[in-house]
Amino acid sequence: MNTLPEIEKAIQRLPESDIRQLSSWLQSYMEEMWDCQIEADLVSGKLDHLIARAEADISANRVKHLDEVLDNA
Repeated sequence: MNTLPEIEKAIQRLPESDIRQLSSWLQSYMEEMWDCQIEADLVSGKLDHLIARAEADISANRVKHLDEVLDNA
């Protein structure tokens, strides 16, 4: 079982409880991948311009408290 179609067919044969467990595992795995990517981007400097922009916005008081944003949503 090495191709996506083979994996998809195998998943379709699983009981629902196993599919739910697999889904939970995949979500955790994707979150780990995202965390690793963010960490790598931070170390490499790819996020430096965004951090600088955020810091400038904070210094210039161009930000809102999260509660304000959520109340207006």
